[in-house]
Amino acid sequence: MNRKRILTAVLLLVSLCATAQDKLQMQKLQMAEWVIMNLYVDTVKEDKIVEGAIRGMLSQLDPHSSYSTKEEMLAMQEPLNGNFEGIGVEFNIKDDTLLVIQPVLGGPSEKVGIQAGDRIVSVNSEPIAGVKKKKEEIMRLLRGPKGTKVTLGVVRLGFNEQLTFVVERDKIPVKSVIATYMIRPGVGYIRISNFGATTHQEFVESLQKLQNEGMKSLILDLQDNGGGYLLAAVDLCNEFLEKKDLIVYTDGRERSEYSAKGNGRFLKGKLIVLVDEYTASAAEIVSGAVQDQDRGTVVGRRTFGKGLVQRQINLPDTSMIRLTIAHYYTPAGRCIQKPYVKGEADDYARDMQNRLRRGELTNADSIHFADSLKYYTLRRHRTVYGGGGIMPDNFVPLDTTMYTRYHRALQAKSLIINANLNYVDQHRRELKEQYQTFAAYQQSFEVPESIIDDLIKEGEKQNVKPTDKSEQKASIPYIKLQLKALIARDLWGMDEYFCIMNERNPIVQEGIRLMLQD
Repeated sequence: MNRKRILTAVLLLVSLCATAQDKLQMQKLQMAEWVIMNLYVDTVKEDKIVEGAIRGMLSQLDPHSSYSTKEEMLAMQEPLNGNFEGIGVEFNIKDDTLLVIQPVLGGPSEKVGIQAGDRIVSVNSEPIAGVKKKKEEIMRLLRGPKGTKVTLGVVRLGFNEQLTFVVERDKIPVKSVIATYMIRPGVGYIRISNFGATTHQEFVESLQKLQNEGMKSLILDLQDNGGGYLLAAVDLCNEFLEKKDLIVYTDGRERSEYSAKGNGRFLKGKLIVLVDEYTASAAEIVSGAVQDQDRGTVVGRRTFGKGLVQRQINLPDTSMIRLTIAHYYTPAGRCIQKPYVKGEADDYARDMQNRLRRGELTNADSIHFADSLKYYTLRRHRTVYGGGGIMPDNFVPLDTTMYTRYHRALQAKSLIINANLNYVDQHRRELKEQYQTFAAYQQSFEVPESIIDDLIKEGEKQNVKPTDKSEQKASIPYIKLQLKALIARDLWGMDEYFCIMNERNPIVQEGIRLMLQD
């Protein structure tokens, strides 16, 4: 890496940081780098020194200003960009072999005949089965520029000989709207996993689909949504809010406001937004705007509280700095960002553990707001509070009985997902023949006890055991629910997965109850 270009990058960062702007401090930093590179007793890698200096400076700021290498940047941006280039398969690793869950509909692999249940054992004659390659290495082999070709060796059940497919890579869509279905008569359900470049268009398509099916009211599920692009959140809010309704404003060295245009496609129907403690950033903008404008009801638990605006600064070696330049504020003037102390990232990272310890996730009365944080919604003048995150209108406590220690241990060892993969792998054809529609599957299928018995035995082999029989008994119902949903996902898709899981999700069920009570 060219030293002059690296120093230019470092000096650019220094010039942007409020704590290191004067000329003397810039010279000091440059001299320290020169001294280390030229006088230190051992040879050092200059790129590591510079990266360490950048990370060190950013660590003294807020918890969300960060530095990313080129590789980290690409991995982080891929879900937000809406596509990547590759062969188009959903897969998992089973017994050190790539097992195709589903080829992407209309994607390059489906076009050449690759099927669910296939095992990809080689890529361009390089073995990837039985050689303990990491998932990241396999993904690197499968992905590549659009138009390039890759030869895959495939083992398929029922065929004695290995099959060969030549796949021409293409752009593969990455969906952020991960579930769309009618959850009750007249009530649509849309779940969004993040806010990326294609989120708004995906949402519009889902909205139109549900409206064609008779939707009058909408449950928008933003649980576990970590956020993403500000403008994607603004575009989504525009579908709900009246003309000139304020959606969000940012305040830093400059102030910017974003308001609705009044041309949305869902301005009148009943709206409920579902959130939890992992709902963050752009997802908090949406829930805050809906709440402050009295457009709908927010249901769940207090959101994460990530209300800092980052600007992406590309450095000469294609690495990147994300530097905080402003705060997000809801229409009523609430700052979304939860409190933090500069340079104390560890304490900030423990916030969720602290919330659980204080009882905030299980009891609404454990959440205390100062009167100074009191605000009022803009139409009905209901009391809402600032101080970080969005407090829902209807609180739903975390059900700690659903996730036992034993269940968490089985999940952490991937034993539940592996039990699902094994079962679908062995019974895919007969399942498809027996349950020709998802409705028939949902009504009649029950997870065989043999799967549970095998799962328990495999857990024992890996030293995953319940504390006692009562813990095992308490864990089984949710494990069966998960397995039924995972099998449905592999046979049909994510809509069907959430259709099953949501019937036991307390936040979703509270949303349904409120939606149907009038």
